[in-house]
Amino acid sequence: MTASDAAKCKGVECTNPAGTLQCPTCLKLGIKNSFFCSQDCFKKSWSNHKQVHKTATTGTYDPFPTYPYSGPLRPVYPLSPYRSVPDHIPKPDYAGDGIPRSEGIFQRANKIQILDEKGIAAMKEVCKLGREILDIAAAAVRPGITTDEIDEIVHKATIERNAYPSPLNYNNFPKSVCTSVNESICHGIPDQRPLEDGDIINIDISAYHNGYHADLNETYYVGDKAKADPDTVRVVETSRECLDKAIEIVKPGMLFREPGNVIEKHAKSRGCSVVKTYCGHGVNTLFHCAPNVPHYAKNKAVGAAKAGMCFTIEPMINLGTWRDKTWPDNWTSTTADGLKSAQFEHCLLVTETGCEVLTARKPDSPGGPIPMPTANGESSSGTAEKQ
Repeated sequence: MTASDAAKCKGVECTNPAGTLQCPTCLKLGIKNSFFCSQDCFKKSWSNHKQVHKTATTGTYDPFPTYPYSGPLRPVYPLSPYRSVPDHIPKPDYAGDGIPRSEGIFQRANKIQILDEKGIAAMKEVCKLGREILDIAAAAVRPGITTDEIDEIVHKATIERNAYPSPLNYNNFPKSVCTSVNESICHGIPDQRPLEDGDIINIDISAYHNGYHADLNETYYVGDKAKADPDTVRVVETSRECLDKAIEIVKPGMLFREPGNVIEKHAKSRGCSVVKTYCGHGVNTLFHCAPNVPHYAKNKAVGAAKAGMCFTIEPMINLGTWRDKTWPDNWTSTTADGLKSAQFEHCLLVTETGCEVLTARKPDSPGGPIPMPTANGESSSGTAEKQ
């Protein structure tokens, strides 16, 4: 640390010179040069400054200490080292440099791929593997486990199936799975934060096998405290129901703008909102491609479903505002008001008469719907009601 660093107030976004006031906790921990210009500045900066204490005692830290987070969730660094994939496993084109060039070519053409029998068989196989991997990860969810440990579980389960974890190095994403906790909507980076009783976590699995990608996710309750909180259950079960209701209308001729009408109507009936920034998408030999399937009402999506198309629907449902903000890691998307968000996703194959859910839950899959708790602590027999 330079002399000029020591002379500056440690307050968040404070440009004043340091005074004689030093943080008492820093003194106890032996952290030097922790001076503030005033008591007010110290109080204002406390929620960010206290991360310094955690770093000193645990070796972990918040990489963005001055960022105005919308809620209590914080990234806990350092990230674990890069997890490698064995050479014998076939990899997508972005595995080396992070650039999905093939997606760019197809997006410019804006064509929706119709799978032949071979492609359908390959999609069914990789989606079966994806479900297995998600169920293995979900079985490990408990208070105390870190999202990085879940990433390690996902990575190992994926390569054991001779598959590549699709998120790894996709546009330089650093991990093999997305783990989005509480107010994180999507694209959360696994780190050193232990899950807590009362959390919810979305685990978003994608796997690449024999030239095709699977993509699926679910939101899980962490501990009994989460299952006992009416608002937490409301947002999770609403998201689950929104996906189920959208799937019911998928068939040849369905316009891609229609699922959003179904989803937003149901979300609003439960007192929830629908994220507009992200949408469902085509998935096949490409991780993300046409069509786009928005989740909000009155959208302008173009096109209609045809037999042989494969795409995801993945509604992101919030307790409060639908608006989102992205952390400085350029990936983690959170609710703008810090309230919880939940998401569910399936890969759908359009058939001649409807659709097949390629990533459907198995009878023994962890998680699953729960009834809404009531004020007296018992559970209602129906689904979550609007609060």
